[in-house]
Amino acid sequence: MKKAKKRPRAVKESRREFIKKSALAATAVMAGCAPKVSEVVEKKPTVAPPGVLGANDRIVVGFVGVGGQGFYAHLQSVINRNDDGEKRHDYQYNAIGAAACDLFSKRRDRAFQALDAARAAEGHTGEIKVYEDYRALLDRNDIDAVFIGTVDHWHAQVAIDALESGKHVYCEKPMTRYLGEAFKVYDTVKRTGMKFQIGSQYCTEGKWHKAAELIRDGRIGRLVLAQDSYMRNTPEGEWNYYELEPELEPGKTIDWKKWLGPVSERPFDPQYYHRWRKYYPFCVGILGDLLAHRIHPLLLATGDPEFPYRVTCLGNRKITLETLGPDDRDVNDNTQVLAEFPSGMGMMVIGCTVNEQGLPQMIRGNEATLYFSGNTLELRPERPYADLIDPERFENIEPGVEVPAHIANFFDAIRNDKAPNGNIDVAIRAQTIISLAEMSDRLGQMMYFDWKTRKITNGSGQEFTPITYGTLDPS
Repeated sequence: MKKAKKRPRAVKESRREFIKKSALAATAVMAGCAPKVSEVVEKKPTVAPPGVLGANDRIVVGFVGVGGQGFYAHLQSVINRNDDGEKRHDYQYNAIGAAACDLFSKRRDRAFQALDAARAAEGHTGEIKVYEDYRALLDRNDIDAVFIGTVDHWHAQVAIDALESGKHVYCEKPMTRYLGEAFKVYDTVKRTGMKFQIGSQYCTEGKWHKAAELIRDGRIGRLVLAQDSYMRNTPEGEWNYYELEPELEPGKTIDWKKWLGPVSERPFDPQYYHRWRKYYPFCVGILGDLLAHRIHPLLLATGDPEFPYRVTCLGNRKITLETLGPDDRDVNDNTQVLAEFPSGMGMMVIGCTVNEQGLPQMIRGNEATLYFSGNTLELRPERPYADLIDPERFENIEPGVEVPAHIANFFDAIRNDKAPNGNIDVAIRAQTIISLAEMSDRLGQMMYFDWKTRKITNGSGQEFTPITYGTLDPS
């Protein structure tokens, strides 16, 4: 399943003698199966426990939501065919796409054509089917795993129903629209024992797993602050580049009421459908669409992901209001998140769609700091510890940011009964940060979280019910 890889190179920048600090006891990492950067690990298939696919068994996949991400990233990666029939990647999945579901008939038709072409090219005899109702897809006993690429407000229900039907789930980020439903998904995964992979490909990027190895070994001391950013500058308005397809007609090519799902009834608007990330009823904007890609890997890199102790968030859309008007969007065009964890580590993540200058990727420890750049990781000691710790540089860390690699990790977890990189424990912690950040910004409060009781309070101890559909306006 793995591609041929270059061997990463660990470059010592100093050969002087130094005193090794005692390594911290290694904690159980939630990061799943990523190999160490300094070596290439080829694991032999193990005997699968009951209910788990064998290493050589074909995985049969269904797709729920086959729009942009669901079609191009999920479906085409699994069948390994572009629009022109060429291969997308070099991974060998031993998987087949058997069915797809979408409320928009145009997308159903496109998915059928792609799946059927792949079936014919590979000589499979099974029939390809597409559905308007995802529950019909879940009723099929031949499907092992479901990829969810729907709008955010459908993630939770589809995931829960898939898990209850005995399907493993690959769910596009963010995990859910709101925190309460995220914990329902979490509890269902724990009860059913099915695999769950959050669809942030950064979770499988090799450099974060190398960082986790170094941090668990105590190489940078106690964690102080992790930081990252996701910055864009889109003058025409972020997400306005999505085409408004004229074939979308309520009552003819889409059931608008079904698409709204748990969101309160409102008139059909093609902007809601195609550019839903701009509107609070369907998405939390930058926090869910962009910063999810930063929060998940930072948590993984700590080596022992924690729930946040407290979260605060600032943001506004003043530039977009001035340039595009009040009707263009609900969500912020710039957002700054600060989180603190029980260990004392802080996290600073910022996002923007009106300026593209970001923060350097960095994790600070009290003895050394980790610097990330592309597929390179550097460890630089803090000045007081320069005589005790050597700087190190790790290059050619693989895999990079690849959706196919992340899918390969998911399939490997299914076959070998182990946690995938974007597993449910990482996903629920990241979603807690995202959801508390939204609450902080929209309610004007710093939010405190008790992970044992799942209670949310402010600094004065006032308890808050997690916001959900219909809590705030707009929602």
